[in-house]
Amino acid sequence: MSTRILAIESSCDETAAAIVTDGRKVQSNIIYSQIDLHKEFGGVVPEIASRKHVEKINQVIQAAIEEAGVSWDDIDAVAVTYGPGLVGALLVGVSVAKALAYAKKKPLIGVHHIEGHIAANYIEHEDLKPPFMCMVASGGHSHLVYVKDYNQFEIVGRTRDDAAGEAFDKVARAIGLGYPGGPKIDKLAKEGNKEAIVFPRAFMEDAPYDFSFSGLKSAVLNYLNGCDMKGIEVNKADVAASFQQAVVDVLTDNSVRAAKDYGCTKLALAGGVASNTSLRENLKQACDKAGIDFYFPSPIYCTDNAAMIGVAGYHEYMCGTRHGLDLNAVPNLKIGER
Repeated sequence: MSTRILAIESSCDETAAAIVTDGRKVQSNIIYSQIDLHKEFGGVVPEIASRKHVEKINQVIQAAIEEAGVSWDDIDAVAVTYGPGLVGALLVGVSVAKALAYAKKKPLIGVHHIEGHIAANYIEHEDLKPPFMCMVASGGHSHLVYVKDYNQFEIVGRTRDDAAGEAFDKVARAIGLGYPGGPKIDKLAKEGNKEAIVFPRAFMEDAPYDFSFSGLKSAVLNYLNGCDMKGIEVNKADVAASFQQAVVDVLTDNSVRAAKDYGCTKLALAGGVASNTSLRENLKQACDKAGIDFYFPSPIYCTDNAAMIGVAGYHEYMCGTRHGLDLNAVPNLKIGER
């Protein structure tokens, strides 16, 4: 007997719904992106994001059900992201999920957003099973997570300040690329020399798996200001390539070191920054050299989507997780919390 999950994701600026069967098969994955709305502001405006979620969420859910060709009788549970994220945005998804669970008499399952990103790897890699090490890099998070089981996680490394994606956005803004910064820097970096400018790589002696990107961001800003003061023309492609390589080097080194130290033969990549081509290539090379199997999702499953929430929700459902109608949005939800 198959288990089918309706999943809802609204933690930031994507309104998404999906139908996922048995934690692996994605029958539909509908995403309404608000990127064009937020571009003029240089980043996500929470109030605008929340209002647009309210406007679009019912349409997205209906589209997911229709594309999957299922009825409510075919759906076993409703899964929804309840944290971390923007509180107003999260509340929209949580409120709708609770209403649907109540009206259709379906179990309600709250899902951790980061656990969803990790679970995205299960969609296309049937051979991937815990335990493994996972590097989660996105606009709001940079975590190294030891995945002990489908619903057991240990954070072994985290950012001390800016997340990797946040640093990409800030540097992109500084060199005039606009929002969203990650894809724009990735594209421009292909035209530049990654060794043209030496930017710092932070290493924490007291926590060897942790990250820090604020010093790198400041170094880029200082370099740009220095060029401006001296009247030197800035080669934006070189800045993008050199900055990106500094981020990639740290993420790669910490991830592979953690995998080795924890005895993991598998390393996965997840989150929005996981679609960065340089990061994928560097991690693949490092893993091949270390004899570690490397996994990463297709770009559509790297950015925020509901399919990953459906996969994580399936595993929560199978282990007996159920939430009541008092489920609330938790913007600072810690990974592993239930």
